[in-house]
Amino acid sequence: MGWHYLDSGALYRVVGFAAQRDAADLSDPMGLAALARRTDIRFHTDGDAEPRVLVDGMDATDAIRTETAGAAASAIAAIPEVRQALFDKQHAFRQLPGLVADGRDMGTIVFPDAQWKVFLTASASQRAERRYKQLKDKGVSVNLNDLLREIFARDARDAERVVAPLKPAIDAVLIDTTDVPVERVVERVLALLPESFRPE
Repeated sequence: MGWHYLDSGALYRVVGFAAQRDAADLSDPMGLAALARRTDIRFHTDGDAEPRVLVDGMDATDAIRTETAGAAASAIAAIPEVRQALFDKQHAFRQLPGLVADGRDMGTIVFPDAQWKVFLTASASQRAERRYKQLKDKGVSVNLNDLLREIFARDARDAERVVAPLKPAIDAVLIDTTDVPVERVVERVLALLPESFRPE
């Protein structure tokens, strides 16, 4: 579609990565918020390839995709000061001709005025299997049962947190992707858009 892209989950992973890189104090909300504001985060897209995440000019895509980084991101995401710092950064991604924003609170908190909202779900077991295959394909040693436990724990943390809890927007279209090929999911999402917005 030629639109800009925002992976909001990656932003929180980046803050966790940057905190480890700079040996930041994870119990200091204001310090973490300042770190979030000053860290330069960019997404580099090249055709259909997975977007690369550049942190202060360095490719940190693989470093922020570990399960450890994911757990740190979930914990950091519960800190109001960090969320506010990243809220401003996320809004800067909204530019013409359009933005595809991916994240657990995009339709409820960050872009509540978005024209089209989709809430993708899948069973925890299928999400664990997908993540397992993704990591194995990258040569990462991983245990499927551990992944499943981490997914359950993350979902619980994100759904129960006071700030921006995980839930679909009232006007979001829910799509259960369990046992649905990714190509079919893409078709269903694009079908929600007027024809003038759809890629040829």
